Amino acid sequence: MTERPGLAAGGEGREPAAAGLAPVISVRGLDRDYRDGFRTICVLHDLDLDLGAGETVAITGRSGSGKTTLLNLIGLLDHPTAGDVFIAGQAARRMSEGTRNALRARSLGFVFQAYHLVAELGALENVLLAARVAAGARWVFARGSARRRARELLERVGLGGRLRHRPAKLSGGEKQRVAIARALVNNPKVLLADEPTGNLDAATAHEVENLLFGIIAERKLAMALVTHEPQLAARCGRVLALEGGKLAPATGAGLLRGGQ
Repeated sequence: MTERPGLAAGGEGREPAAAGLAPVISVRGLDRDYRDGFRTICVLHDLDLDLGAGETVAITGRSGSGKTTLLNLIGLLDHPTAGDVFIAGQAARRMSEGTRNALRARSLGFVFQAYHLVAELGALENVLLAARVAAGARWVFARGSARRRARELLERVGLGGRLRHRPAKLSGGEKQRVAIARALVNNPKVLLADEPTGNLDAATAHEVENLLFGIIAERKLAMALVTHEPQLAARCGRVLALEGGKLAPATGAGLLRGGQ
């Protein structure tokens, strides 16, 4: 038995990039199904989305609606059941795993709610880890410039004096600042942020939010942001709601439902 979500109200679920912006990420006909015993549960169904260069898009919705699933698919961390993700015009479905991994490391930066820092490494080494993965066999030649970028980024996020501090010695806000620096170290064109302030108190969340959007504006990056926070979503150029496996422009009521 297959359980398919209904169509989102108001159309076919196609969400084009803002007018005049060439898409850096396109999603076409995306399905993601999961098996649960004898049932097939369809979390995303025939979903389309364009993210334009320099555009910020918030994705809201109820818990369990598939927001993180969608972000993982856009970020090439998961494979769709059907459809495809295009990064700078390149179709991910046709790529080998090695090519997917290299493209993800070079083109996309990730900021997670739970930080995902390596406990045994200091702030600088945590940031450099992303650069090392992207460089691969070229690391011996790339590490000097990568170290300079990592130091500059940690200075930019206010942690120039804590380069050697391990995560256990950092506050939640400081951990997220390290994570933001790590996301930027390979000079990506797109940031993917999954509840980036979800583990922070209100005051710290506001500081991290201002930092994140400040850097986005400075670097003219595109960002897809998953959030339950209406005030954070409202800072994005577009706010979409994921419901019934489809995306549609969020209403005020939809934003409030996303926070429940």
